[in-house]
Amino acid sequence: MVDRIFRVNMTDLTVSIEDVPADWLGLGGRGLTSTIIATEVPPACHPLGKYNKLVFAPGLLSGTRAANSGRLSAGAKSPLTGTIKESNAGGTASQLLARMGIKALIVEGLPEKDIFYSLKVSTQGVSISEETVLVGKGNFAVVDSLPDHVGVLSIGQAGENRMAAANISVMDPDGKLRSLGRGGLGAVMGSKKIKYIVIDPAGAPKTVPLVDEEKFKVAAKVFVKALHDHPVSGEALPNYGTDILINIVNEVGGLPTRNFRYGQFDGHDQISGEKMRELIDARGGKARHGCHPGCVIQCSQVFVDKDGNYVTSGFEYESIWAMGAGCCIDDLDVLAEADHLMDDMGIDTIETAVAIGVAMEAGVIDFGDGAGFLGLLGEIQQGTPLGRILGSGAAVTGKVYGQTRVPVVKDQAIPAYDPRSVKGIGITYCTSTMGADHTAGYTVATNILKCGGFVDPLQKEGQVELSRNLQIATAAVDSTGLCVFVAFAVLDNPDALPAVVEMINARFGSILTVADVTSLGKSILKTERAFNQAAGFTALDDRLPEFFEEPVSPHDAIWNFTGEEIDAFWDF
Repeated sequence: MVDRIFRVNMTDLTVSIEDVPADWLGLGGRGLTSTIIATEVPPACHPLGKYNKLVFAPGLLSGTRAANSGRLSAGAKSPLTGTIKESNAGGTASQLLARMGIKALIVEGLPEKDIFYSLKVSTQGVSISEETVLVGKGNFAVVDSLPDHVGVLSIGQAGENRMAAANISVMDPDGKLRSLGRGGLGAVMGSKKIKYIVIDPAGAPKTVPLVDEEKFKVAAKVFVKALHDHPVSGEALPNYGTDILINIVNEVGGLPTRNFRYGQFDGHDQISGEKMRELIDARGGKARHGCHPGCVIQCSQVFVDKDGNYVTSGFEYESIWAMGAGCCIDDLDVLAEADHLMDDMGIDTIETAVAIGVAMEAGVIDFGDGAGFLGLLGEIQQGTPLGRILGSGAAVTGKVYGQTRVPVVKDQAIPAYDPRSVKGIGITYCTSTMGADHTAGYTVATNILKCGGFVDPLQKEGQVELSRNLQIATAAVDSTGLCVFVAFAVLDNPDALPAVVEMINARFGSILTVADVTSLGKSILKTERAFNQAAGFTALDDRLPEFFEEPVSPHDAIWNFTGEEIDAFWDF
């Protein structure tokens, strides 16, 4: 089976199947999406205009039996930030595309008619159909209407309305939703008038072909053992999910509270991973759940209400923090209902909750008002003027309400770790090519969890180097289709990364080394930065808002990096 590029032109509603260019053969996931965007999209174009493209690409190991290899990357120019953007998610789509021999699916152009379409992807190509029944409905209605054996990518009302915080939902093995969450890629899909994409694997092999089956099997066994043996990926995340971090980050004073005014939240126990596990066990939910086939960490869960009815799945720390500590709401049931609503309408939980926190700062509703929070989500879902403001993200909300306390970098909301108390993640927020993004270089692993050593989170020393090394590694990992949580094992187990390299070699018959993987990560970051520079971004965009010069409790920590120190990140 030879991999191919499937290209859909929404202007003339045509489809082409192309050979993979030689320069793209060794790329997958983020490495491929960013390369295609940098090659084919004019950096100064309007993100919702005819020149932007939406690219989906499975990782280099997607479709194999490698543990945790089912992440799908999506890329475009972001309508939220104006930068290049890659977002990745679990679900079944990545593995199906890889098994079908689809190296990338590229969607370009804008339809001439003001109607929505659906795409059906098969091994033979892509068919385009007008869609009327599901337009205006949420993502759950879409997945409920389609067969279980297919993959699904869809947008809700936020994407249809081209809101800058809109995401793309990906169906998981149980018919639940995962999100290509940040950067507004749902708005790009909405601009191209695509309601949903069906991926039908009929006729595809069960796994992708391997050049060396035995070598792959040996390396895969080493890799999965490393994941099982690590206390984070093998114990903490499976038992409590990512929400285990609430109490940990609160303890070190890095839990942003009341729109980043404080570093600790009095109600942390009520929204913690321990509390969630207690409620799940008592109500008959599911404490362990994989977001894609082959996940051995299973940090997702199925959260149910007091009567045992399904509410949400993949109830993540960053979402719970943003709605909880960020907005001072300490009721997990309210947060779960909000998470469900945002999944259904298809909007980024981090961006939206931080935007509502800024609105709270402006007095639109009070901090701690859970019912008011749900009411504002209703405004977004209905597309009212207020809802469109909030759905445009935290930066726009701050401008509309004349606020100075607006936690964004490159107009993307800052996530769940205060950069004054966890300084390494602050460097990542500043220098990430995609706006503030904790997953771009997760220094929390070393600053807080002491994986891969320890760099004091309250001191400046070593933070730039830490963030640089992790961003390089993450760019490479995002190209493999592996979950970012494999990083814990990679940081602490010397056998883990070589095993990943060996799996890639066994898959393709290549002779890559660990050094080659590092070079790939560097190349991706430089490609993304060059796109941003051509779009008009400069070093002055790599800065935190000035209110972070205020001390934050309990350590009275401040953000005290100079511009020169931040800019040194790019010295590689």
